Amino acid sequence: MLKKLLKSRRGEGYIDVAIGILCLLVVVAFAVQLFPVFTSKQQLDIFATEIVREAEIKGSTSVDSRIAHMRKQTGLDPDIRWDCDYYSGKKVQLNGDIEVLLTDTVDIGFFIFGPFPIEILAKATGKSEVYYK
Repeated sequence: MLKKLLKSRRGEGYIDVAIGILCLLVVVAFAVQLFPVFTSKQQLDIFATEIVREAEIKGSTSVDSRIAHMRKQTGLDPDIRWDCDYYSGKKVQLNGDIEVLLTDTVDIGFFIFGPFPIEILAKATGKSEVYYK
């Protein structure tokens, strides 16, 4: 009788469904934890593009008001590094290269496993549109 009961497979489908749903919930929870990284990367790319465009129009890397506006708009506070062919001070001559590299850290944590800081980078390039005599 006991041997016959152990060989029975009744109710096995319920266990398979329960394990499948548990695995699906873990995958969804992991995706929800990673989603902010992708949105932050997208916002950082837009941030870099916007400040380079402002620098192209002004012919200078002194675009502090635009940077402050973008920080307020995106909620990000990245480290900003300019790499330019400077004419004098922060001015960039016509067709001079303007490049900006933004770095920021986004912290993801997966429940009890602790925080995992991820560094995201955004790079944008352009050419100055101002001629200095």
